[in-house]
Amino acid sequence: MRAEIGSTYRLTRAALWVMSGMLLLATAPAAYAHRMEKTFNVTTRPVVSVRNNNGKITVKSWQKNEVLVVAIHASEKVEVDAEQRGNRIDITTHVLNQSVTPEELKADFEVSVPEETELQIKNDAGNVVVVRVSGDMTFETVLADVSLEEVAGYLVVKTVSGSLLCVRCAGRIEVNSISGNLRLIQPLSPNVRAQTYSGSIFFDGDFLLGGNYVLKNHRGPIEVRYTESDSFDLRATSIYGKVDQDASLRLKPPAHERRVAPGISNSLIGTYNSGAARVELTSFSGTISIRKR
Repeated sequence: MRAEIGSTYRLTRAALWVMSGMLLLATAPAAYAHRMEKTFNVTTRPVVSVRNNNGKITVKSWQKNEVLVVAIHASEKVEVDAEQRGNRIDITTHVLNQSVTPEELKADFEVSVPEETELQIKNDAGNVVVVRVSGDMTFETVLADVSLEEVAGYLVVKTVSGSLLCVRCAGRIEVNSISGNLRLIQPLSPNVRAQTYSGSIFFDGDFLLGGNYVLKNHRGPIEVRYTESDSFDLRATSIYGKVDQDASLRLKPPAHERRVAPGISNSLIGTYNSGAARVELTSFSGTISIRKR
């Protein structure tokens, strides 16, 4: 009798495991409902364009003359296309139904490219991550944050409220945002122009010989870090905010007198060491801080 009960218990438990597995499959996240994977053979310095509405776009380099595109989306109200035209790969998310929620718009991409690749990425919401790619790059977002690590080339970033994190970026950098926060960590760039209306700007890197660094906002803090070995000609001005400097920042007065607009009392002008680079910091009402690293 006990043997029969034990056997029945084991069968019942096995049935429950099967039923629970079926239930898990039935309720599995819809994020994996639609998956596309395509590989394209390319030559030197291909162009990869991504147009997306919402989601995460990750681009990383590898040692192959191929572009691998992996796309995942949940909704049947969108579809993803990846097409090749010569040495150009176009990746696009199409909306099939105008009655669609932001979550239904979501599509995530993982793209592997040769190290030398030109990127053109537009992503309204979500985020964009690019690691170790060298080539001219443009990024346009509305809400999406942009994170760049060890990239090089002519970098142009335009956002509405998306933030930028640029770590060890080389080449020319141009950033424009309305309310996004901008952080440039250890850039290896001789030419940086970063502007945001109400976001913050943080710059921690070397000022290269002959470099030009222009950081501007309307309100919000601007913070710049420097070292004793840096050499730059500084002009920092906040019309209704303040300019706060480190005690060790001892500037030589400018060789030629510079006129400051009437009413501007919060400014700092001078040369640090030999003035090998040009640094211009401007804010309307934000605080500008210059600190030793």
